[in-house]
Amino acid sequence: MALDITLGQYYGTGSVIHKLDPRAKLLFVLFFIVSIFVAKDIYAFGLLAIVVILSLIVSKVPIRLVLKGLKPLVFIIIFTSVLNIFLSRGEELLFTKEIIPGFWTVNLYKEGLINAGLLAMRIIILLMGTSVYFSYATTPIELTDGLERGLGFLKKIKVPVHEFAMMMTIALRFIPTLVDETSKIMNAQKARGADFSSGGLIKRAKALIPIIIPLFVSSFRRAEELATAMECRCYHGGNGRTRMNVLKMKFRDYVFIILSMAMLAGVILVNIYANGFKLM
Repeated sequence: MALDITLGQYYGTGSVIHKLDPRAKLLFVLFFIVSIFVAKDIYAFGLLAIVVILSLIVSKVPIRLVLKGLKPLVFIIIFTSVLNIFLSRGEELLFTKEIIPGFWTVNLYKEGLINAGLLAMRIIILLMGTSVYFSYATTPIELTDGLERGLGFLKKIKVPVHEFAMMMTIALRFIPTLVDETSKIMNAQKARGADFSSGGLIKRAKALIPIIIPLFVSSFRRAEELATAMECRCYHGGNGRTRMNVLKMKFRDYVFIILSMAMLAGVILVNIYANGFKLM
């Protein structure tokens, strides 16, 4: 399971999306997230799904890699869908079953099925779209520069934008490292006879202790080494720092931002005028 975590792993292909200014990609993700939560009609979700598919085609990121990143979240998606199926109410009753007489009755409505399906689509589209632009098509360094330049106006009200961007970059940078470290520790424990797959929930939780403790020790050691390295390089925050590569918005970046705004406008119009299944 640990190896299925792909967050923070850059997949360079040299595509147009990879070459976009990180600020343009951040704006796209912002408009995309707003569009996801604004979308109510199934046609609006279809429009966003087309956007994700086109992004995968243009970025040349393999679909299997993106789907692999969804595997750790399959349980959450299924659990959320099941809850919506049996807790949503509607007008067309498909199934009813009295589990505990006079206390607990399970009702299955057509609207509940539709609601569960649309919510599952919302989660999947959100995860796939953001992972392409935030992880596979943008390096942590580019993401840091984009955040710091994009939120630079907050420095006027004493918001530590540089420190925030640096912390986010370090967190993203060390996710793949921690995943690899977890895999090595698990393999070492399995070689010593540890069993992580059998038994009940409590037994499995106890079996994770030999993994969590050395992982914490390794993480604190890496953090101390990183802090020492930053001090040796005279790092004292963002004041007076310069960059080798200065971000400059190009024509394609402005076109991409306009397309992002058009995507949000399209979702709003589809919500208003389309007559497909609606999210309750």
